[in-house]
Amino acid sequence: MLALMMDRALSLPSILEYAATYHGDREVVTRTLEGPIHRYTYSGALVRAKRMANALTALGVKPGDRVATLAWSTYRHFELYYAVSGIGAILHTINPRLHPDQVAWVANHAEDSVLLFDIGFGELVGELAPKLATVKTFVAMTDRDHLQPESPAGTLVYEELIEAHSPDFDWPELDERQASGLCYTSGTTGNPKGVLYGHRSTVLHAMALVAPDAFDLSARDAVLPCAQMYHANAWCTPYAAPLVGAKLILPGRHLDGPSVCELAVAEQASFLLGVPTIWVGVLDHLDKTGQKLTTVRNVAIGGSAPTATLMRRVEDQLGATVRQIWGMTETSPMGVINTPLPRHAAEDADAGYARKLKQGRGMFGVELRIMGDDGTIQPRDGVSVGALQVRGPWVSSAYYKNDGAEVFLEDGWFDTGDIATIDPEGYLRLTDRAKDVIKSGGEWISTLDLEDAVSSHPAVALAAAIGVPDPKWDERPLLLVTLRPGQSVDPEVLKAHVAERVAKWWTPDEVRIVDELPIGPTGKVLKRELRNQIATLS
Repeated sequence: MLALMMDRALSLPSILEYAATYHGDREVVTRTLEGPIHRYTYSGALVRAKRMANALTALGVKPGDRVATLAWSTYRHFELYYAVSGIGAILHTINPRLHPDQVAWVANHAEDSVLLFDIGFGELVGELAPKLATVKTFVAMTDRDHLQPESPAGTLVYEELIEAHSPDFDWPELDERQASGLCYTSGTTGNPKGVLYGHRSTVLHAMALVAPDAFDLSARDAVLPCAQMYHANAWCTPYAAPLVGAKLILPGRHLDGPSVCELAVAEQASFLLGVPTIWVGVLDHLDKTGQKLTTVRNVAIGGSAPTATLMRRVEDQLGATVRQIWGMTETSPMGVINTPLPRHAAEDADAGYARKLKQGRGMFGVELRIMGDDGTIQPRDGVSVGALQVRGPWVSSAYYKNDGAEVFLEDGWFDTGDIATIDPEGYLRLTDRAKDVIKSGGEWISTLDLEDAVSSHPAVALAAAIGVPDPKWDERPLLLVTLRPGQSVDPEVLKAHVAERVAKWWTPDEVRIVDELPIGPTGKVLKRELRNQIATLS
């Protein structure tokens, strides 16, 4: 017997419709690329999204077409999140920090028909245009006065399209399993892989994010995502914030410490999220200026594992609670989040940070398992290590065009490429990426534990541990670190500092101080590049 309940599709436009109806006066604030702060309400955003839906339809965009953006976090990009997906097309957010050849490759692989781009990318798009085999229409996301002359000939202007079209638009009835977004991951070997999101998966993911044991969002919050909108949909905050009527603060291009702090103070941000490198810059700026962020309640840190030192600094200087998260482009991106259980209320500070170093507990909708080398599921004892595999309604079931099919297992699980343990309380602890793990004398050494150990020294800003060839042990760890501004320390002091905190045989043979570490387009240290550099110098 089937239930007698209405069958209403979960669709992305319904989120913005809800926000405009019940939270119509809540603001979306942007630091624009043109310069001024732009602010309007969810009601205003809906009007413009409908105008753009009409404009895209008039340009010939059809359901299933891929519409690309080369853009930062702005209100125009926010409008496209709803306008493109709302007409049944697929929003393909391209990371502008990719090499130009990779930008062209993903646009051609996706077979994009339209490319909308921010000012600042006019010259790049002009150079790439002859290489984009399927793109027929270019749109500059600005007004006529700011259109770059280097843009491709015939480039249309976003604001003129908005003005030329009516806000009267009825969203079509869409199958909730219809594709809504396409994002290419840089976390795999070879060419980037396309992750194809759907309306149903994204709405469910947004609903999970706002729960108290996740991002804990409500209409009383002001959300400042310091993950760009091309990076796994800014961790879904452009959907989660309007879902509950939270104020949304979009930082534009600049995510340096002064810019983030200025915006957070001016707009009274209560929830911040981003990768560890963002918070190093924010905290160093606060140290230098004495400025305070008094309204921040929660800070979510993901993308790569934060150290205990970084989390302590965030909580001490911001008076906020850190919630570490783990996820991937393939998980939309939320997989787990580190929130305490009732029994943790009595834990002391050291025990609390030991727990917070774990990536977090599974949330409803995401199943986790640890698979051993022998093909058996490992116990949740916090000791047994293996390959982390996941499944759930917002986890990818395949890459676009079936690339990289080997990571999607026959029994319906996705092999993440991470090495991890799960403890008896359900907390996931990553020990490495499979491609980054150091195997010395047949035993694994956790690069994350080494990085956390050296980063607990007050002089250290960032750290990366990599394996280097060794004639006796196959591999030995090398630690590379950058120092905080104005700090100096002897590498042997750092080596001794690490030795006090890890197993003796884990202690790296060398700690090397460097001016900078290579940072990738999503804010992660590029360990493959480091290994190549070290191999070249050897």
